[in-house]
Amino acid sequence: MVNVIVILEVDPTRVDEFLEVITENARASREEPGCLRFEINRQFEQPNLFALSESYVDQAAMEAHYQTPHFAVWREKSATGFIVKRWSVKGPVL
Repeated sequence: MVNVIVILEVDPTRVDEFLEVITENARASREEPGCLRFEINRQFEQPNLFALSESYVDQAAMEAHYQTPHFAVWREKSATGFIVKRWSVKGPVL
């Protein structure tokens, strides 16, 4: 199993736009055969800080996710600047 953890700081004035795009990406991702989980978490004290937690059956499934139409939409929309900072960790579960 492979996990992807992404921390995103979103422009506070564009959180609604971000949520629209990421919730659709998460919904469609959960329908992928190799996706075990795709969750979005929001920080209580800093409501423009989010964590994405994804699990895939293997690296090939994770890589296939990056080739999907919904991920292409996510990539295009997120490139418009609503993400201020981004951190991620991708790799096998130990």
